[in-house]
Formats: sequence, structure tokens, C-alpha cells
Amino acid sequence: MSNITFKTNNPLELKQGTGFTITKNGIQSETITLDGSNESVVKLSIGQEVSTGSNDVLVFNDGSIDGNLKFNDKVTITEDLTTIGNLIYQGNVSASNFETDLSSATHSVETGSTKWGELLSQKQFFTSSLNLSSSFNLNGNVINEISNDSSLTDQSRESLVTEFATYQYLVSKATVRSYLRKSFVHTGSFIDSTTIRFSAVTASAPDGFVETTENDFMFFINGMVVENDALTIQQNSSNLDLSLDTNSLGYIVSVQDEIIGLGKFNS
Repeated sequence: MSNITFKTNNPLELKQGTGFTITKNGIQSETITLDGSNESVVKLSIGQEVSTGSNDVLVFNDGSIDGNLKFNDKVTITEDLTTIGNLIYQGNVSASNFETDLSSATHSVETGSTKWGELLSQKQFFTSSLNLSSSFNLNGNVINEISNDSSLTDQSRESLVTEFATYQYLVSKATVRSYLRKSFVHTGSFIDSTTIRFSAVTASAPDGFVETTENDFMFFINGMVVENDALTIQQNSSNLDLSLDTNSLGYIVSVQDEIIGLGKFNS
């Protein structure tokens, strides 16, 4: 009784390529078709030794490829692909969704710039911190640092200040702002025909400002302003004494007169 031979309806076709040769029964061929109709010894050669210590060895396992894999043309994979070694692809990689689970990732291009999004209306999100080792361009404005300089002495057009720096700078100017905004009204008490006393203290000028003088006040006698060249002021402990030059004024004051002072009293 003769042996039963099974012939495949869709034969397996092997094609020789660069660095890859095929021999059938010791004879090299460009293409070999195997359909099971005859007994043949087919040998696939890659031009180098294949062993556990060899380089560039691909190991095909169930569901995985172990080794360095390099593609020079389009590759279509219908299911999951897992590589244990390096995956090198010479071309563009396109995906509807790209996810990585890595401790670090680096993306660099040979020329040109990396572009995120196609339109200005498209937002890009970072769910963690961002570390930049150089400047960035914001709508044509180059920003090269986030500054903690609380004195703002650099006056740089390429720096953004932090909340800390802004707060510290404003705090340092609080004394000046407080002094400039001081403006209080007090009614004086009659001492004599040339002296009026106010129960108040003049505000102290901060460093860099001229000391407080009568030019920082306005005084009114019964609603009429007193010219500054007809008066002088002097701090007397917790009181401010107003001295009037009655000859310059042309009249003297009495206890019935109302004297009001407006200006840089401390409170």
C-alpha cells in the first residue's frame, strides 16, 4: 500500500532577499514553493552563526519576537505586537492614539521644529511638571526664565516673576504707598493769637523721601486757606503746633475762629 500524501491548497512561498538565502535539496533558488507534495530539504541561511551568543538574532516565540527588529517598508499588524528587544523603524509612525509607560522619553528630529497641534485653538495638556532647559516663545515673545528676584532690579523683558517675587516687592513698597496715601483732617485748639495746636503727629517720610514739611498740609481759618508762606509747623511731643505770621496774614486769630488742618498727619 502506498503512502498517503497531503497537498496544501494554499502553498507556502519563500522568497530570497538581501542577507537571506534559500536552498532546496542543496540547490539555491530565488523562490521556493512548498505544498507538501514531495519530500525536500529546505535550508534558510542568514549569513552568520545562530547561537545563544550571536548578535542580531531573532527569536520567534508564541506572541512575541525577541531580538533587534528593523523594517524598511510598511508593516501592518492586525493584533498586539510585543518586542523584547529594540524596535527600529525607518519612516513615520502614525497612530490614532499613542500611549507610553516609560520612566523617561526623548524625542528629537534631525531638522526643523516639533509641532504640537495643527491649529492655535487646539490645547495641549501636561498632567505633571514641565522642565525646560532653554527659553520658550509665547506669541512672539521670548521668555528665558521664571524669576524669583523680589527686587525686580534686572527689569528684564524676557522674564516672568513668581508670586513670591511679586509679593515681596509689593511688601517692600508698602511703607511708601502708605505714606503717599496719608491724608487726614484735624481741628486745632486755640493757644494764643498766633499759635494753634493739633493733637496729632505728622507722618514720617520713608527713606529716599524729603521729610514732611508745612508744604504737605493745608490749613483753613473759618474756611479760608492760609498761605504756606504765612505759617510754620513744629512737632511738640504728641502735638503739632501751627505758628501764624499775623503780619503777613493781616489779621490775628481768636478763640472763636475755627482752624482746620488737612494733610500728612500720621493718623
